Amino acid sequence: MGLFDRLRGDDNDRVVFLGIDGVPLDLVEDHPEVFEHLTDIAETGSGGRLESIVPPESSACWPSLTTGVNPGETGVYGFQDRERDSYETYVPLGQHVEATRLWDRVTDAGRDATVLNVPVTFPPSTRIQRMASGFLSPDPNSATSDEDLRETLARFEYQIDVNAKLGHDDDKTEFLENAHATLDARYEAFSHYLDQDDWDLFFGVFMSTDRVNHFLFGDYANDGEYAEEFLEFYRTLDGYIGEIRDSLDDDTTLIVVSDHGFTELNWEVNCNQFLADEGWLSYATDEHDALTDIDDDTRAYSLIPGRFYLNLEGREPEGVVPPDEYEETREELIADLESLTGPDGRQVCKRIVKGETVFDGDHDDIAPDLVVIPADGFDLKSGFSGKEAVFTEGPRNGMHKFENSLLYSTDPDLSLNGANLFDVAPTVLELIDVEYDPLEFDGRSLA
Repeated sequence: MGLFDRLRGDDNDRVVFLGIDGVPLDLVEDHPEVFEHLTDIAETGSGGRLESIVPPESSACWPSLTTGVNPGETGVYGFQDRERDSYETYVPLGQHVEATRLWDRVTDAGRDATVLNVPVTFPPSTRIQRMASGFLSPDPNSATSDEDLRETLARFEYQIDVNAKLGHDDDKTEFLENAHATLDARYEAFSHYLDQDDWDLFFGVFMSTDRVNHFLFGDYANDGEYAEEFLEFYRTLDGYIGEIRDSLDDDTTLIVVSDHGFTELNWEVNCNQFLADEGWLSYATDEHDALTDIDDDTRAYSLIPGRFYLNLEGREPEGVVPPDEYEETREELIADLESLTGPDGRQVCKRIVKGETVFDGDHDDIAPDLVVIPADGFDLKSGFSGKEAVFTEGPRNGMHKFENSLLYSTDPDLSLNGANLFDVAPTVLELIDVEYDPLEFDGRSLA
């Protein structure tokens, strides 16, 4: 509860939402000695598995979590999207999210929201009480909604994200130091505004968890060189969650959510190289690094993560697949993808999802025709520069996983059976007693 709430004796129900990007449920449940506070929250409140969305990438997950609708409504499908009626691509930012955000609904209801470090929110909103944009923001100064916030974050030596380039080094010492510094500053900022702001909804995200998972999850999974440091990072995070929980009053509900799970990465799968090898994709020149470089006989291409598009007449600028051959061609592509096996002989595609089964809305015109959910260990990449092989290795040893995201809450009455990411927004609105039309959401309230 903020300072002004204590002074005015306001007893309205409030919610503190803490995002822990990419933290898998199994990690928490397998290490109660590391996650003492989350374990206690589960025992005294609610805790369990949350299903992510298709595709399970942060750039798509956070817009859907914060709006309660699928990418067909948000208009954001991943880290890279294609322009309509063009082969040009762009990196979606907050300004590209077409659906109404949770904090805008709270503000429209006459309540106050403080929002810090949520991915895909740049540029920051100035219509809500306070916002610092998260992942994909260019720098802390331009990510802040007001001068006071800008100065306060600078005092905490706040940074938007961990320096992922440090994770490429064999020696991960500097990377770990940077990850801890990012985590510490984030906690300081959260604690400050939890105490000082007059908020009904506090919404903050710890993104450094995703970065640590990408570069150290393999060490954890195999008891590698940095396994203990990995768990120590999470012990620190759990302690911060406990400090925040202890600071809240009885009228405030704490919700802790991850947007997707995580698992060990064994092979990067270069999807466009696979399509080129199988005759689906070709390039106009020998020098190519973008979707705009594909040749006019290309029948299919891929965008990260695991999204596959037919080069369809009437949709793509130079489409070659006739509409009356769409289903036949898509089934052919599915068959080729199902035949793809890794160096270890395992099938790469765990599940292949047809776009129309998961994407629906006013902005589904750039929806992929297929999305591949890979088997654990195969991370789907989609660059256009050409690779020496379909299967390669990189500096990361952890990858996103569709299954195994989590939700913990101090509210013991949440019903988590079958819960998914779309349920978060209506749940928060119900907990703080903000009216909404259930038909506007793809999820349901868990409260």
